[in-house]
Amino acid sequence: MTNNSTFNRPAPPKFQGFDPNGTFTSYSRNLHHWRQPGATYFVTFRLRDALPQSVLAHLRRLREEFQRQPHQSALREEYEKKSRSVLEASLDEGHGCCVLKDPENVRIVKERFEHGLGTQHFVGCGVVMPNHVHVVIRPHEGFELEEILRQIKGFSAKLINARIERYGTLWQDESYDRIVRDEEHLYRVVQYIGRNPSQCGIALPDAIWIHPEWIVAGWEFEDRLRPSTG
Repeated sequence: MTNNSTFNRPAPPKFQGFDPNGTFTSYSRNLHHWRQPGATYFVTFRLRDALPQSVLAHLRRLREEFQRQPHQSALREEYEKKSRSVLEASLDEGHGCCVLKDPENVRIVKERFEHGLGTQHFVGCGVVMPNHVHVVIRPHEGFELEEILRQIKGFSAKLINARIERYGTLWQDESYDRIVRDEEHLYRVVQYIGRNPSQCGIALPDAIWIHPEWIVAGWEFEDRLRPSTG
């Protein structure tokens, strides 16, 4: 882990962290979401069946316990950290149908991100795991993260379901997202994405990618061989 007082890696192209002096909004569904114009987000979205019922029940209990607390704002970071830890550990266990093990389905998901590059959003890096996706994404001005993700999920679900002759909802509707605070936070996120496949014993080199401009700027996955930049 890096330290803010010594971390001096320049920001990669097109990255913008959280501006504490800027305006922002927030809203809650099952998860809490912060929004700030121009910000970069670390997003995780999963297949609908990726979490067992026991894990979903555990997450509900954590949320209910948090909601009963009288000073929620002071405890929100701790609650979100606990929930995130449970979510990430369970996803990496590979529950559910795991249709994203199929390289062709991986290609479909990646192509949906590429469809909006330059017009709707910028993607710094990402990985398609067997039952979930991690991505670092920055919406362009005039485009909302929710709508971008809705389009990516909707079109990829339609194509994947048709390809494997599957029916029903493919993706969980709500995604987990966080505004990336600064360069140090971004570094940790990038390295987490880079380590994720090898930690789970997955060998699909085309399932993980990083923008060529980030590699040129010295931002890449340091714990694995350089991935495809497609």
